[in-house]
Amino acid sequence: MTTSGHPAIEYMRIDKWLWTARFYKTRSLAAQAIAAGHVRLAGHAVKPARDLRCGDSLEIAIGDTIWSVVVRGLNEQRRPAVEAQQLYEETRASSERRATQRETRLLAPVPGSDLRGRPTKKARRQIRGFNEGF
Repeated sequence: MTTSGHPAIEYMRIDKWLWTARFYKTRSLAAQAIAAGHVRLAGHAVKPARDLRCGDSLEIAIGDTIWSVVVRGLNEQRRPAVEAQQLYEETRASSERRATQRETRLLAPVPGSDLRGRPTKKARRQIRGFNEGF
């Protein structure tokens, strides 16, 4: 029993933990990522219903970013981001890798990443002129 009167949680479904730790917006997105093989528990692929305990190590691939974390806590409810970050501890190698990726994106952005919405009339004319030149 904890001080609040609720029993301490010993294990939790991995998809629910990913949702409460705010790696994914919904449990179904977390389950889809697990099924696609983007989440590994101690280096092994798992299923969404797999039990997760404190001390387990996870590798989570979200886009081109790979998080390596150690589970430090379990929580039944999704809480604010500040509290959710206390549920895991990111490894030093993972945080350094993410920092390097962040710097790379700032120094060499993906072409077209600054474009938003539909092209302007001028841009459409340039595109049309470029395509008609071939």
